[in-house]
Amino acid sequence: MCLLAFAWRVHPDFPLVLVGNRDEFHNRPAEPAHWWSAPEEILAGKDLQAGGSWLGLSRRGRFAVVTNYREPGVPASGRRSRGDLVVDFVSSSVTAEEWMDELAENRDEYGGFNLVIGDGNQLHYLTNRSEGQRFLTPGIYGLSNHILDSPWPKVTLARERLRDLLEDTRLSIESLFSIIEDRTRPHDDDLPKTGVPLEWERLLSSAFVVDRRYGTRASTVVVVGAVGEIALAERRFGVDGACTGESRFDLRVTIEGCPRG
Repeated sequence: MCLLAFAWRVHPDFPLVLVGNRDEFHNRPAEPAHWWSAPEEILAGKDLQAGGSWLGLSRRGRFAVVTNYREPGVPASGRRSRGDLVVDFVSSSVTAEEWMDELAENRDEYGGFNLVIGDGNQLHYLTNRSEGQRFLTPGIYGLSNHILDSPWPKVTLARERLRDLLEDTRLSIESLFSIIEDRTRPHDDDLPKTGVPLEWERLLSSAFVVDRRYGTRASTVVVVGAVGEIALAERRFGVDGACTGESRFDLRVTIEGCPRG
């Protein structure tokens, strides 16, 4: 993922509400969100180049989503793919705390990453850059290719739009998609300075990225209900930014340590 906005324990009926865009080179092959049969049944898209995923969840209520950390001049990847983090956590059976302790010993094997993981009861943010890891308290958060809540224009705007939407308790999948479909770019004076050429800084500054080389490949909405129901919707896009397909999954989960009827 390259842009996320999510609310944790803010809405009275939906403990987790998340919207996100996956931006990637168009020539990098991937499969849309689907049920994997191994290593354990998980719902996730699949990167066919490295084998991992950018967002996934399990029937046991485990959830993970990853973004890359933009750092020009630093090798683009470590010894392991960052997409492995999503699959490893979602298919793991240890607690989130135990899993994070294990990751702390080898997190430098990955390129720069941001990771949000949850088990239905708690939500955590981890990075192998800057602040390390955080237990997330109730609130509305934004994330792109820097640390959590960095004040990039598209991150700030996505958070504000999600906050406005949550003030109306009548959420819909369509209204959530609208948060991340904006293709307008901020003024050059407002662009973050991340070390990439100005052409790329402009291209990457919009919530929804359109370019024939690199752009928004998929948009995803995840809504987790208070009694263990989850809705995941995914829209996929081509090089011109036109929608090429859509999928919707509705499931009930058993939250670890808190069985649901």
